[in-house]
Amino acid sequence: MAPKNPFRFGDGLWDPSNRFETSWLLNPWLLFAFRALISIYAFVTRFFIIGWTCAHSEVGGCEEVRHSFSYFTILTYWGIAFYFAVAAIHTFTYALRGRPLLDSFPRPLQALHALFHSTIITYPFLVTIVYWVVLYKGEWFTVTFSAWSNVSQHGLNSLFALFEIFIPRTNPPEWVHIPWLILILALYLAVAYITQATEGFYVYSFLDHNDVGGRGIVAAYIIGIAVGIVVIFCIVWCIIWLRRWVTETKLGMDGKFAKQPDNANDIEMTAAANKYAIGSAPEAPDRMY
Repeated sequence: MAPKNPFRFGDGLWDPSNRFETSWLLNPWLLFAFRALISIYAFVTRFFIIGWTCAHSEVGGCEEVRHSFSYFTILTYWGIAFYFAVAAIHTFTYALRGRPLLDSFPRPLQALHALFHSTIITYPFLVTIVYWVVLYKGEWFTVTFSAWSNVSQHGLNSLFALFEIFIPRTNPPEWVHIPWLILILALYLAVAYITQATEGFYVYSFLDHNDVGGRGIVAAYIIGIAVGIVVIFCIVWCIIWLRRWVTETKLGMDGKFAKQPDNANDIEMTAAANKYAIGSAPEAPDRMY
């Protein structure tokens, strides 16, 4: 039997029981509301920080805002804002008509959505750990704005990731996402050094070999972060698998679904029928994206 190609998109049904748009705990409308609120909070946070920083030269002014787009923390926070906005739209369309907008996307875009989801449930933890363990100086912020902005971007980011891990019915992420997560980090590393070359500053002090004591130390930090994202991915994978096992297998909480349209061409989905398949098409746990 020929081995499966882990990079193929596949030609089976995409997410046949709508795991990306449903929850074992919340009905689709509530899941939409929570995702929309998280997205709104993240966008408001970023735009308020931009406005505040531009209005206060003592914290860097608009020049600091321009530099902020080189920080991994900021890029991942924008990612959170946009992911939850997109996820809210898909959940809304599913709640409204019983079929999410995501189902009509080409398979490559569906695969990218799955990878986007994997970044949201892994990168925030990396950001939180690196900030509080490596970068934080140990003294609490004297300015309320600084305390709020840092807690929002280096603390609540992980809370939002935990919501996406525990509340929706999503399957564990695909293992093939690991090299893509590492590739994205490598591309960001290139951005960080391009920033140093063009703007004259290191976005993170541990990337400066003069500051940390040599290029070998910088390499160790980079390798450590790459290993860290793999470890985080594995832990998240296990947590999602355990959540699915406890809620569905042990507790029988298969999910809260939207009412399906009364259309003979649509396949009726009930809680019992939705657990693993629609009709004769199985929801294969090893489905490739």
